[in-house]
Amino acid sequence: MAKLHAYLNFNGNCEEAFTFYEKVFKTKNPGYMRYGDIPADPQMPPVPDDAKNKICHTAISINGESMLMGADVIPAFGQQYVQGNNTYVMLMCDNADEAKTLYEALSVNAKVVEMPLGETFFAELYSSFQDQFGICWMVYFGGSKDEDCESKD
Repeated sequence: MAKLHAYLNFNGNCEEAFTFYEKVFKTKNPGYMRYGDIPADPQMPPVPDDAKNKICHTAISINGESMLMGADVIPAFGQQYVQGNNTYVMLMCDNADEAKTLYEALSVNAKVVEMPLGETFFAELYSSFQDQFGICWMVYFGGSKDEDCESKD
């Protein structure tokens, strides 16, 4: 079965964001591939000097099953950074304490808190917010309400 991983694009602050996420998820980043590390390709434009230290790819393991991956966007390669709410990273927590801990850590300096962590009709704890780097998150602990969303047929 395929695993779901989140891939996040940044506007030059990928390394800063992943340093933050390492602390939140208490994991170690195995390293960063930088645009300056990419071998020259005659089919691609050269890497601009100001982009050589930017992140081409990085990833951290969240729990051995899921990964959070990311990169900086480089306009010289035809990429455009557009921040929006079309992508959320959904964290389905095993218990209420985990949900509270992740919410408190990730929402530090949040740009927008759409729903603070609390009880809803579909979850014992749920929150949605945009973190300090513009990434949209959902923190979910269904608890006894998990079955409420299942089909009753």
